[in-house]
Parts: sequence; structure tokens; C-alpha cells
Amino acid sequence: MQQTRLDRGQQIRNDCQINQLTAAEPSYRIESEAGVTEIWEPNQQEELKCAGVTVIRHQIEPKGLALPHYVNAPIITYVVNGRGILGVNISGFLETYESAGFSEQSFSEERRERGHERREKEDERRERERGDERREREDERRERGSQRSTDQHQKVRCFRQGDIIALPAGVSKWVYNDGQERLTLVSLYDTNNFQNKLDENLRLIGIHLVVSFDWDMYNYDYASDGLGRVLKVLPVQPVADSGTGVINTCHQPPLYACNNDHALFLAGNPQGRGGEQGRHQETRCDGKGGRQEENLGQNIFSGFDDELLADAFEVDQETIRSLKGQDDNRGAIVRVERDLKETLCSLRLKENIDNPENADVFNPHGGRLTSLNSHKFPILNFLQLSAEKVNLYKNAILAPHWRINAHTICYFTRGEGRIQVVNHEGHLVFDDTVNEGQLLVIPQNFAVVKRAGHEGLEWVSFLTNDESMMNPLAGRISAIRGMPEEVLMNSYGISRDEAKRLKYSRPEFTVFSPSSSTDRRRDEFAIV
Repeated sequence: MQQTRLDRGQQIRNDCQINQLTAAEPSYRIESEAGVTEIWEPNQQEELKCAGVTVIRHQIEPKGLALPHYVNAPIITYVVNGRGILGVNISGFLETYESAGFSEQSFSEERRERGHERREKEDERRERERGDERREREDERRERGSQRSTDQHQKVRCFRQGDIIALPAGVSKWVYNDGQERLTLVSLYDTNNFQNKLDENLRLIGIHLVVSFDWDMYNYDYASDGLGRVLKVLPVQPVADSGTGVINTCHQPPLYACNNDHALFLAGNPQGRGGEQGRHQETRCDGKGGRQEENLGQNIFSGFDDELLADAFEVDQETIRSLKGQDDNRGAIVRVERDLKETLCSLRLKENIDNPENADVFNPHGGRLTSLNSHKFPILNFLQLSAEKVNLYKNAILAPHWRINAHTICYFTRGEGRIQVVNHEGHLVFDDTVNEGQLLVIPQNFAVVKRAGHEGLEWVSFLTNDESMMNPLAGRISAIRGMPEEVLMNSYGISRDEAKRLKYSRPEFTVFSPSSSTDRRRDEFAIV
């Protein structure tokens, strides 16, 4: 069948006429019972629309559970801090893992980290061998009407700070914070990817089957059926008409059009923690300057008839009423009263990018750069995405460069620094200081140079190509160094000595140590 979806960039090429970039804070903030979700909205930042991506930051409190959901776009996630457990349910995979009777004592950190890689191959072999056997055993138990004492499920994976997690579109997942500190995840959703057959709007569709957590008998008891509940995301500060309970999302800054295509969740209450359920309405723009009022939805199940759903699930109608979650007011991230324990930590859906031993470029005076592409992490080939982590020391410089074949979405994780970006016409479109928690989008072929401040600068970059290529302008492997001296002399009107200095003054690769002239200038203007 001939592929009808356009290649990356063709759908949105008219959205890339960018004259100014911004280091952006999130556009929306959604508070839940056990965490916060923050969204960088493409319709409020043209650089994201140009790149065809949406970025979301989840902050999950200890014992917080991000309810099951799936999306219409592939995801690449960086674990900024904390640790957790990831459940991924892939269609067609058997429930070949069990959990039963684990003690309440948490797994030690040493046990979490030890033997993951060694167990991976063994787990895959056992999964294949046990699949048919488990299914036959379950059929026998069901026929005998015996009470099940174990929970069967797909793989459950643990992750930690510095991990990159990659998932295809349409794969359902849930996340649990089993650590002692807040878990922070930054995720890029590639809505312009070939896997998304819908429009460019992100749809987070959750799966929350209330068949339930039985903490007394099991490690955990979780099941999903591919359906779920829908939660609409509202702006950070919606305007509520006094006394009416009507939420008006049309009041936005005049530069931004009112956006009706809010993201969707399938788990949790649509209103989150915001007031009495079922009595709120959302006021939308009708595209003609007017307003349209409609009730906020409950969840996917709420639209169906109780009796029909009871027949479909072979359960009583009381369970169906619970499934609809009419009294659930917790939001998309809920608090778990008893710990969820990990079962198995085998995986090839994650790879750690923070380990200094894995750095591709290391400068003892400048910092390090670690790239993660499809050669190192094969699933990225299917997602057509990659990632890069950069740690710059005090006053160090990342070589001026441009990306040949990808947009770059930078999330700054620590420190501060100065960044300049120049577009394809040679115009400066960004010249500012960036700080922790900000997001900066650098379109393909835009040139950029980054310099760390006194505290250093760290960031993770999400790249819209699984084999992203950087072309440095300075340094040992730069475009300038690859040119003959005569070409440089005639191109820039400089002498041979100047051409030599231009080519060879920086023997380092892409991570540069602080410039001696920079240090002198800083010392001259230092306040003592």
C-alpha cells in the first residue's frame, strides 16, 4: 500500500517562518492528588509547532501513580530526577509475569541495579517458554472456578535518574514513584511522526480499569482492557464566571488563538481536583468570536449504557458504575496507600544517558556529551527520534554548530548559561540566558552556540531524527577545519596566518574548555 502520510516537515513547513525564539515556561499546569502535569502547548509556541512536537513535564510525588494511558504519537522521555516503576502493555504480548506474596520491605537500591542486563536475555527466553503454559494454567483455573492467588501481567520495568525511555505510539503505560523523592519526567511527543495518522494535536488517552489494587493479597493487581476515561486539560488559570461554575478557556493572551483541542486522559476525573464533578461546564470558542457551552465529559465508559457494559465485561452493574468513576476526583496522578513493588526489571525500552563512562565526547576542562541514537538503542529507529545529554562545566562552550537533519528540543536540567541562535538567513533569533526548567526549540539548520555560566549548564536534547547529525563550525572536526587554507583566505579575506589560527586554534572536539580571553574578561569585571 502506498504511504499517504507526508514525510516529517512537509505538513508543517508553513509554520517554520520563525524570526524569534524563546526559552519557554509551560503553558498549562494540571494539579492532581499526587502530582503535577505541565504542558508546553504548540499553539502557544510556534517553534514547537514548527518541530511538530509537544512537551510535557510530570512531577509525581512518592507513592504517586500516573494512571494508565496511551497516546497518538511516539514518546521519548528523560528522567530528570527520582526513580520509579514503568508498566507497558503492548498489544499481542502475553501476560507472562507473576507477582504474589512479596514482603512489604522495599527492594534495596543495590538489588534494583544489580543483574538487570544479565537477567534480560534469560527473562526473554523464559517469557517465550512460559507463555503457552501460563495461558493453559489460567484456563484450567477458570474452568475449575478456583480463586486466583497470583496476578499475571506483562513486563514491569524499573528506571532511575538519567534514563531515556522510548515508546511507540498507541502503547499503554503507567508510572509509579517508588522512591523517597519527587519523580520528574520530561517527555517529548512527536505528533508529526509517521505513526500518528490523526492531526497534529496530541491525544493522551488513559486506561484505568477499576479491578482493583488488592494490597492484602498481592504485590499488586492490575488489569487493562484498552479503553478508559477521558480528562480534558484546562489552562493554568482558567477564568471561572462567579457563581455559575462555568470555566471559560477563551480568555487567553491576544497573541494566541483559543485552542479547543485539549489533551485527553483516560484515567482520573476530568475536573481533577477542581470542585464538584458533573456540575462544571467548559466555555469554548466557536471560531466566530462567540462562545459555546458544553458539559465536561466524564470518561470513555460514561457514554455507554450500564447494562450493555455489564454484559460486555460479564460483571454486575455496581462494578460498571465504579468503572465510570463518577465519584473519582483525584486527577491523572493518584496516591497509592501501599507500595507497588517491582517484579522484573528487564527491558530494552530504556537506556541511561547520564553515565560518564558512556560519554561520546569528554573534555576534562569542558564537560561531556553523550548521544543516544538508533545504533545504541534500536527502538529509536522505529520512533525516528534520538536524544543527547550535555554537561558543561563552568564557562565551558559547546561548539557553534547546526543540525543537518533534525529539530532540537532542549530541556535545561541544571545551572544557567548564555545561548545564541542564528537562522538560515544569518539573523540572530535568540540571545539570552537560559535557566533550569526552561525549554528551547532550535529548528533544523539554525546555528547555535552555548556557553555555561559560573554554575555550569546541563541539558537534555530531544532530536527528531534517529540518526541526527551535528555539523560543528569550530573545533577539530569542524566544517572550517575541513576547508583548505586558500578557500578560507579567499572566502573571508584573511591572511594565511589568520586562516591557520581559524582552523587550528581549537584542537578540541565539540566540547570546548573555557576561553582564556573569557576568563580574563570575567576577572577584569569581577566585584571584589
